[in-house]
Amino acid sequence: MKPNTLPFLCNPVTHESLRVVVRSGPDGSIQEKLISIKTGEEFSIRDGIPIFLRDADLSGSNKKYRELYNHIAPFYDLSMQVFALLKSGGEGKRRTEYLQQLEIKAGDRVLEVSVGTGGNLRYLPRTAKYFGLDISWGMLKRCQKNLKARSTEAELFLGAAEYLPFDDGAFDVVFHMGGINFFSDKARAIQEMIRVAKPGTKLMIVDENEQVAKKLEKAPVAGKFYGDRTEEISAPVDLVPAGMQEIKVKDVCNGDLYCLTFRKPQAEGAHRWEPALTQRSAWHSTPALQGFGVI
Repeated sequence: MKPNTLPFLCNPVTHESLRVVVRSGPDGSIQEKLISIKTGEEFSIRDGIPIFLRDADLSGSNKKYRELYNHIAPFYDLSMQVFALLKSGGEGKRRTEYLQQLEIKAGDRVLEVSVGTGGNLRYLPRTAKYFGLDISWGMLKRCQKNLKARSTEAELFLGAAEYLPFDDGAFDVVFHMGGINFFSDKARAIQEMIRVAKPGTKLMIVDENEQVAKKLEKAPVAGKFYGDRTEEISAPVDLVPAGMQEIKVKDVCNGDLYCLTFRKPQAEGAHRWEPALTQRSAWHSTPALQGFGVI
């Protein structure tokens, strides 16, 4: 983790600032940790990736799909390349169709929520600074390997989209591709993406539509994850908070994906989102989440 990243990192639940400490491990190795300044809660750094999520903190859809992503990580890239070649004439062409919606300028800080193996990053301008968060350690390790092979830089974080470990307004560009259809709390994830975006930022959310989901129901591995949906998949326009501007939805990639874009207003105020105290207290009291150290 680069030193200049620390100032806009925070505890994903309390949003308090963090500091870095260096300690000796049981085997004599040197270990870096991130420490919450007020509560003293610790977050590990493993293979250069800060860990803002523990196994005990996962439940519902997030736990279920994290297992899927970890399972398919080793062969995910190859399967996507073959799929994109057959469907769209190549991965670059397919990804560029939605990535061109982003407004990336030189020097911008760009966050991809659910970065996966980093497939999108290779098609974005190298003049920006990239950050990727994912719930799957398997996908992040594959992403790390891909970045090294392509001589591309990006800082990676293990965490949940519903509780991003970044300060308000930390990023110039925020986007998500793939996964939100099955997040445990889609509304909160969208609110979090808005929170960490600077005022005026255009945000983008892309994922598979119902047409593709029905095909995946028949796939050997993915079938059991797509076959028990309680509702049809559609772009989460109704979860975009009041006050967001330029809300648009269109189909991309031969109609396989929806692409939802909207802009965070320049002037923050009445529509700025903050979890209610009762919501936050209830979340803290969940036994599976006591590992965050905020109780």
